[in-house]
Amino acid sequence: MHGAPRGEAEEEQHEPGREAGGGGEEARRRGHGSEPSAAAAGGRGRLARCAADGSAAGEAPARDRFAAHPGGARGFWRDVVDRVTDLAGVERVSPFAVAELFEHFARAEAWRVYPEVPAALDRLAARGLALAVVSNWDERLPRLLAALGFAERFAAIVVSAEVGVEKPHRRIFEIAAERLGVAPDRIVHVGDRRLEDVEGAEAAGLRALWLDRGGGGDLADLAALPERIAALA
Repeated sequence: MHGAPRGEAEEEQHEPGREAGGGGEEARRRGHGSEPSAAAAGGRGRLARCAADGSAAGEAPARDRFAAHPGGARGFWRDVVDRVTDLAGVERVSPFAVAELFEHFARAEAWRVYPEVPAALDRLAARGLALAVVSNWDERLPRLLAALGFAERFAAIVVSAEVGVEKPHRRIFEIAAERLGVAPDRIVHVGDRRLEDVEGAEAAGLRALWLDRGGGGDLADLAALPERIAALA
């Protein structure tokens, strides 16, 4: 996230349907059959992530995957659902069911926020840091964050579908810095993908921390994030 009275900022990311990475988006999906998201648990999650990544593989990060799809975000997720069912070897679901899923995952009740997230965001805000979201997501994200009660915590919400470029391209990070009025080297980006978040942010001149809830990154959750940010100051 970017921008703060002290010229410091902390930024979090959110991937399509992933553990809504970072402040308020740090969420998990409740299981709901076939879902156009990469946040499903266990084997279904691996299939869905593979399908989502595969659907985006033909697009350069300089062009947002949702804007680039002829059917927009709905068409993109339609393809993801089809790929998931094909990979799982089950019958494809109807367009009506896909439309229902698309709307379902724009609602707060479809998500569960990781328990440490609200307190971590409160502690960061108490230190005078401005928080922002930078996410490879579609146009539903701002409304989802508002429904979860987190939108007001962020000084900027930068969504790839709205700005037309996605991580790891440097431009999406630059847009966030511009909106916050903070120099990139005063920003710490926190995300759960090494390429899109860590390498992308660092290439744009930001500092970065890798969030890996499996324990292999800089952070296993956000509980210790305020202290890590303070150590970087």
